[in-house]
Amino acid sequence: MSTATRTTTRSTLKIGDVVADLMLDGMAVRFTAYDGSSAGPEDAEIRLELTSQRGLQYLVTAPGDLGLARAYVAGDLLVHGAHPGNPYEAMQKIKDHTKFRTPSAAELVTIVRGLGLSNLKPPPPPPQEHLPRWRRVMEGLRHSMVRDAEAIHHHYDVSNAFYEMVLGPSMAYTCAVYPHEGATLEEAQFEKFDLVARKLGLEPGMRLLDVGCGWGGMARHAAKEYGVQVLGVTLSQEQASYAREMLDREGLADLAEVRHLDYRHVPEGDFDAVSSIGLTEHIGIRNYPSYFSFLHDKLKPGGRLLNHCITRHHNRLEQTGAFIDRYVFPDGELTGSGTIIAAAENAGFEVMHSENLRVHYARTLAHWNDNLVANWDAAVEEVGIGTARVWGLYMAACRVGFERNEVQLVQVLGAKVDADGHDGFPLRPSW
Repeated sequence: MSTATRTTTRSTLKIGDVVADLMLDGMAVRFTAYDGSSAGPEDAEIRLELTSQRGLQYLVTAPGDLGLARAYVAGDLLVHGAHPGNPYEAMQKIKDHTKFRTPSAAELVTIVRGLGLSNLKPPPPPPQEHLPRWRRVMEGLRHSMVRDAEAIHHHYDVSNAFYEMVLGPSMAYTCAVYPHEGATLEEAQFEKFDLVARKLGLEPGMRLLDVGCGWGGMARHAAKEYGVQVLGVTLSQEQASYAREMLDREGLADLAEVRHLDYRHVPEGDFDAVSSIGLTEHIGIRNYPSYFSFLHDKLKPGGRLLNHCITRHHNRLEQTGAFIDRYVFPDGELTGSGTIIAAAENAGFEVMHSENLRVHYARTLAHWNDNLVANWDAAVEEVGIGTARVWGLYMAACRVGFERNEVQLVQVLGAKVDADGHDGFPLRPSW
């Protein structure tokens, strides 16, 4: 702790001095507090303003990204110089500056006395926050069907109208694929679904199982563009209702069906192809063997699986951070593509191709943030200012993560070989 802070008495200890002294990696932005104190560069473009004692209590009782997120979502920590629907520039500045160093016992006593013992009492978290991991055991074992359903409900049943504002007409909440520099989000989402279809070798009359089908984008694309019979399943009732409505509206209900159902309860088999776009992040790494074995069993010999999911740049088990876990993806787990490929191979798949689309996800997130900014007032009216802040913050932070190669997006293509070892692939890729 600095000499100034060490010698400060209770009556003169300032919040800005404490923050500046404890910030592990220094101050990249300007910080001001309701007690009139400040820290960080005076000419910084991004300025953080702590407006209330409740915000201070959030920071003190949950140091790091969780406390910052709580204060921000509750409106006690304002970000000046960035729109709340797209705080990307702010996240670039502060993403590496959210950790406090551990003070010594003497320093801690000085801080507590100086700031006041009342700040050690944590306020109730914002209503957007989900239960911590250890309390979710009451909802069932990790990645049980009951607990997975609750986690999916927390994230996806926010509001279909809100998701339309953010995702655009495609209602595709997964990484798009940009065919050229100037591609729009809708063009890129079409290309993503079409790339999946081409990799799966879809042809009229085939049967496709789309697990974790979301709002039915892949089901509609496969039915409309390839004449495929599709069964899509999702744990979100809101998604299933929307998907069925869109299939009826586009006259595709005779080709595609969407059920509100856990993929583990699908009774049909002998599918020509399985698409899994954005599901693997939710199932838990320990469940990879049963997941890939289940999908392998659902395919006929020669059938193909396309697994599209977020991954790490390494293959260590790593749970998501506190903010993402509490506010965005409860129970989410990520690992590297090597772990996914190994699990698929151990389940019997011949892995034919792997492609990293990391930079495409950064662009996708940028477009989603832009959509949220463009529809900010309507979005706030639909879901409330706190939830809108959560989404702006999370998408901007994730964009930075993809740009820095902290996270990736990988498509893995596998085949179920027949008894004679035939996989049905041509000598060279056809997509």
